Amino acid sequence: MQTQPPNSSDGSRVSRRELRQLKWLTALVPGTIVLIYESARREALEHVFPGLPSLYADIIIWGLVLLVTYAFATFVFRVVERLQAQAVARSRDVATMSAVLEERARLSRELHDGFAQLVAYLLVRIDTVTDLVTARRLPESIDELERMRSSADDLYQDVRESITELRTRVAQRGLASALREYVDEFEERHDIRVTLRGEEATGRLAPLAGYQVLRIVQEALANVRKHARAQQAWITFDTPEPRRLHVVIGDDGVGFDPAAQAAVRQRTFGLASMRERTEALGGSFEINSRANGGTEIRLDLPVEESSHARAALASAAG
Repeated sequence: MQTQPPNSSDGSRVSRRELRQLKWLTALVPGTIVLIYESARREALEHVFPGLPSLYADIIIWGLVLLVTYAFATFVFRVVERLQAQAVARSRDVATMSAVLEERARLSRELHDGFAQLVAYLLVRIDTVTDLVTARRLPESIDELERMRSSADDLYQDVRESITELRTRVAQRGLASALREYVDEFEERHDIRVTLRGEEATGRLAPLAGYQVLRIVQEALANVRKHARAQQAWITFDTPEPRRLHVVIGDDGVGFDPAAQAAVRQRTFGLASMRERTEALGGSFEINSRANGGTEIRLDLPVEESSHARAALASAAG
């Protein structure tokens, strides 16, 4: 499927219109100020207050010109700030869209490499089992078959998780519904209890940001499934400030030493992916863990809604 770029024509038209207004105002306001200055001096002050000293007249005119100039400068800065905010929002949307495309490529590579490795492994082990059966070494044959079954089960779980991630529809259903559905499936498949709280706080996230948050949750729960040996996990959302979203993903598993995480290749890649996604949203990422003390991942994210993000996500993730 060919991915369409974000539809930003409405925002672009608004920006161009504001820039044209700003250009004309920049040309007209200085002349208007001079006209006000001359008119006030020659007509208003000289005729209404014929005996007014020139010093007082200059002060009144200066105050009037300063007032008009301040009003114009305030308007200009508001326009510039609004344009800057639109540019920042669009740049984040583009960065998030790039992350979506990279995620698709990564999942494609993982599925391809996983199947290729499994087929190669099974071919080798089938030959081994054949030799063992021919030699009537049945106990060893059964042990080999159990190892093959275990490897196939692990890959099957990874494939199911990847398919679930690809079928996610955050834009259509909303992040809260997508989270609840994913958590329910995760509990059913892996027999790990997951407590989800405060998911309604995600309602103000733009769809692209919501997609990234869901992927972070999925990556964190994948680490719980593969490494934590946990009995339960929890995901909580909180809005301590109107435009901030706090996310906590934790488990009661074996934990690990974050300083030594480079030695665990898969977990390191998962943590790096979550950190990159969080930073792409303009947030901060923190992980707390210790041996036999469980793990907690904390995210602090800005809440910045985007008017055109929903259409972009529908094209990218649909």
